Amino acid sequence: MAFVALYDANVLYPGSLRDLLVRLGQSRLFQAKWTDQILDEAFSAIIRDQPELTDKLGRTRELMNNAIADAQVTGYEPL
Repeated sequence: MAFVALYDANVLYPGSLRDLLVRLGQSRLFQAKWTDQILDEAFSAIIRDQPELTDKLGRTRELMNNAIADAQVTGYEPL
């Protein structure tokens, strides 16, 4: 079984690193994981620094979640 890597907002902020990490997650060398809260934090920082990307980030989220079907972690809040 592959180990789990939780992607935090700081590594999802730069587009080139986000792209690389999603591609690595697709390779199944490890299990890439993130939460909606992590994506919200990363995308909020992107919007703060590059407001012209606001309209594109919804699509980015959709593409990320479709790229790695089991990456999104839910139900962790009570823990």
